[in-house]
Amino acid sequence: MAERQRPGEVRDAIVAYFREIGSDASVVEVCAGVSARLGRTIPPSSVRSYLRLNTPGIFERVGRGRYVLAGQSASVPKTDVMALTPKVFEFGHAALYQADSLDWLRAREPRSIHGVVTDPPYGLVEYTSVQQAKLRAGKGGVWRVPPSFDGHARAPLPRFTTLSSAELDSLERFFREFGEVLLPVLVPGAHVVVASNPLVSHLVSYSLGRAGLERRGEIVRLVQTMRGGDRPKNAHDLYPDVSVMPRSMWEPWLLFRKPVEGTVAQNLAKWGTGGLRRVSDELPFGDVIRSAPTSRRERTIAAHPSLKPQSFLRQVVRGVLPMQKGVVLDPFAGSGSTLAAAEALGYESVGVERDPAYIEVAKRSIEALSKLKV
Repeated sequence: MAERQRPGEVRDAIVAYFREIGSDASVVEVCAGVSARLGRTIPPSSVRSYLRLNTPGIFERVGRGRYVLAGQSASVPKTDVMALTPKVFEFGHAALYQADSLDWLRAREPRSIHGVVTDPPYGLVEYTSVQQAKLRAGKGGVWRVPPSFDGHARAPLPRFTTLSSAELDSLERFFREFGEVLLPVLVPGAHVVVASNPLVSHLVSYSLGRAGLERRGEIVRLVQTMRGGDRPKNAHDLYPDVSVMPRSMWEPWLLFRKPVEGTVAQNLAKWGTGGLRRVSDELPFGDVIRSAPTSRRERTIAAHPSLKPQSFLRQVVRGVLPMQKGVVLDPFAGSGSTLAAAEALGYESVGVERDPAYIEVAKRSIEALSKLKV
């Protein structure tokens, strides 16, 4: 039997969250914080209702979709996110910050980023502290550890098929807000490459487009993994010729661009962006990249459930700076693999990661990954 919700539990969790952060927050941020605090997913509609019904009594609305605990707006000074989040690690041309990516982007200098390559959380669920603790413990939660296949262990993966309508709505709002705070920090013509999943990529793409980014296509990472292709659970023998879902053989990476100023040539001359760097004189940048699964050698260096191989990342990172100059950002840095790819290419890069455990992984991994011969 499901545990009954204590009356006022969500409201109290919202109050506790605001007291902890000491500043204003969006509905999406409050939802993620409350879900992590209570150890279960709280629908954004519930959080929004509590905020609206208890405003102006308990909460204050300080902007579009942003709230603060009553009295905090006057007593708490505006937080200088950049001042409070110094670099926690530097190596070569790479700088890593520990911060919430949305807050960091809001405080970042406008027009200071020339390209983005990132593998973000596909929802607001799988990277909460509660779900990460369950993943690290090897049991429970939204993360599924598939059974071995022909003697090979398979990496854990989030069960996106189990996301509720409320969680999918949260995902859509999250990426809309992400796009809105990302857009100002990009120079005109900057490309944004976002790893996704076939089950949710349409929502991510729609949200980023609504935020003001131009969709420029999709990069297909052509890779055969051990995900999908399973027969019906507990009915393998009964339905031996049936697969519940297709065997995964590709991965979508959504491609967006901030609108250019004037023509592409004019934008390249002024900002160094607007196009993609060609592979060679004869070969343009293509939208299909053949890729092997991430090697055991790389996974040993950087223990992260969504680690992508350097051989693939270096091609993508190379492509987003057509003039070989500028700053590449990964706002969901994880193990620092994007920063490592940029470092291998001699590019300047910036990463933002909230999880202290992954910050430590990145500190150990960036140099080693950047020096791999691929």
